[in-house]
Amino acid sequence: MDDIRVVTEFPRKVREIENLWIPMPDGVKLAARIWLPEDAEADPVPAILEYLPYRKRDGTVERDALTHPYFAGYGYAGVRVDMRGAGDSEGLCKGEYLKQEQDDAVAVIEWLAQQPWCSGTVGMIGISWGGFNGLQVAARRPPALKAVISLCSTDDRYNDDVHYLGGAQMCDNLIWGTTAWAIAMTPPDPAIVGDRWRELWEGRLKGNGIWMQDWFEHQRRDEFYKHGSICEDYADVEVPVYAVGGWADGYPNPIFRMLEGLPGIRKGLIGPWGHKYPHFAMPGPRMGFLKECLRWWDQYLKGIDTGIADEPMLRAWIQEPAAPAAIYDERPGRWVAEPSWPGPGVGELSFGLAPGSLVKGRGGDDVLSICSPQTAGLSSGAWCGYGVTPMLPVDQRMEAGNALVFETAPLEEAVEILGFPEFEVTLASDKPVALISATLSLVQEDGAAARVSYGILNLTHRHDDLDLAPMTPGRAETVRMKLRCCGQHFEKGQRIRLAVATGHWPIVFPAPEKATLSIHCAGSRLILPVRAVQPLDATLKAFEGPESAQPMAQEVIKAGEPFRRDVATNQITGETTYSVVSDAGTVRHPHTGITLSARQTETFIVHPDDPNSARGTVTWDKSYARGGWNVRISVSATVRALRDVWRMETHIVAHAGDELVLDRDEVREFPRDLN
Repeated sequence: MDDIRVVTEFPRKVREIENLWIPMPDGVKLAARIWLPEDAEADPVPAILEYLPYRKRDGTVERDALTHPYFAGYGYAGVRVDMRGAGDSEGLCKGEYLKQEQDDAVAVIEWLAQQPWCSGTVGMIGISWGGFNGLQVAARRPPALKAVISLCSTDDRYNDDVHYLGGAQMCDNLIWGTTAWAIAMTPPDPAIVGDRWRELWEGRLKGNGIWMQDWFEHQRRDEFYKHGSICEDYADVEVPVYAVGGWADGYPNPIFRMLEGLPGIRKGLIGPWGHKYPHFAMPGPRMGFLKECLRWWDQYLKGIDTGIADEPMLRAWIQEPAAPAAIYDERPGRWVAEPSWPGPGVGELSFGLAPGSLVKGRGGDDVLSICSPQTAGLSSGAWCGYGVTPMLPVDQRMEAGNALVFETAPLEEAVEILGFPEFEVTLASDKPVALISATLSLVQEDGAAARVSYGILNLTHRHDDLDLAPMTPGRAETVRMKLRCCGQHFEKGQRIRLAVATGHWPIVFPAPEKATLSIHCAGSRLILPVRAVQPLDATLKAFEGPESAQPMAQEVIKAGEPFRRDVATNQITGETTYSVVSDAGTVRHPHTGITLSARQTETFIVHPDDPNSARGTVTWDKSYARGGWNVRISVSATVRALRDVWRMETHIVAHAGDELVLDRDEVREFPRDLN
């Protein structure tokens, strides 16, 4: 990332408030770190709030150093607040996106607007959790909140988050659930909270809970997930929203829905990026995202006409063909634009199904059966790509034996798509609960197959995500499923491939029984959102290059072990193990003196013939130290996909120095609710 320009001189000199306490109505105090112009009390500025549970002191500190001082240097107050029960803040955090979280944010915004250095207007920015709550708080309509930039977030907590995908239980429910649990169990910094750190920490260990237990309790799209899902009523969000994401991320789908559904000013930006801010994201090209933010803030927080309001509603990166790889530094492609969404330049191109083929018009009359091994999907990579680690999908040719494969003849002319591919399929199942997976790939001239999109549907959710309907074995029905949105160019001579399977491991856990699907070619088709080149594309001004404030200094005490992502098959038992190891090593932050380490492992095991053999284990080991203060936590969670229940086994060990503070095991079972 040597292409990022570091800015050290700004129009306004910046001062930093390392910690400031913001009182909540119930007396709990939240910890904030603030960067603002030195002369802000004489010349007040809008505040830009980023509100997270991710430890401002040492969790997001590297990212914060790049971003918030930059905003401050251009006449804003960058405000990083630890949520209740997290980081250095008081209280307890009992889950994600709770009403208490929103109530606190509304109170924080009111407090910020009243400060002598604030002009009275506030914006919210955030990625992932911070992107979620920016949208949710906007729906609460606090008067001082005037604009939002939401990155890698969702409008629908059930259908486009880490929990359920098309009604199927996601493996990320365990991965993120364990990660969130580890975060929730970490202590505040004694340098900020003083001797109370132990009391606050023990309160978290006892009271913050294991949030993923709630996610396994709620397996349908009930009120638990409707809360915090702004798609329930887009009209609640009245302020301008800039929705940003990347094709390699887990959250591009909501951008299209919000552009279509939000009633007010909205804008979308989709690059090739993973789950990172676009000024340092991978795959590149990176762009001057902080400059783009300033144009948005100047327009809607300061009332300066920057021209951003007159630009196209959507800018998206159309990816050119590239050989499949687990990681890219950059993806070839080009920027395109649509004045609105759905875009006037986007139409439909459909292909019928015939044995082995995708054909123009109606397909064949054949009925084809598929019962995939439980290992189908191993080439898929992670549901959410974080860019810096090799977690993208690899060559899809290895899935050919696991799925029904349909391919076009070599294309006679180039095809470009933007939006949601769809698969309309007439099928029957021999079991009441079954999964269908549809993967769209670009097949290059040498036969390599690069994944473009995919979709997964638990067929009991084919009509609704709350009122479920088991399949009637043997009865054919027509189902239409949306695949993940994409922007892709197919060259003349290349082929389009659709692979249909009955599982997608380890993106989702298997169905409770092996199911065979009968695919009726005559009633099935692949529908692509083809896009014609628009005159608007040629008028687009190039984004400026990436820049940021000065990166934070850190000292590497011990380098982490190399990132690993492995697949191994035991040739005796037949079980296949998918494993990931991510080790950050041990580093020291000179500005706080904190030394920290973190290591995560993911292990997912399944037998190709037994869906009830599927199990995953995720572990986290973390430590925090300074002088005589030394805290360590280790958490481990295992989920087993048994026929009738999800069995969850959790273990946590916490130490303060050599003292054992907590050692707790718990086993819970959750009845499988048609998934």
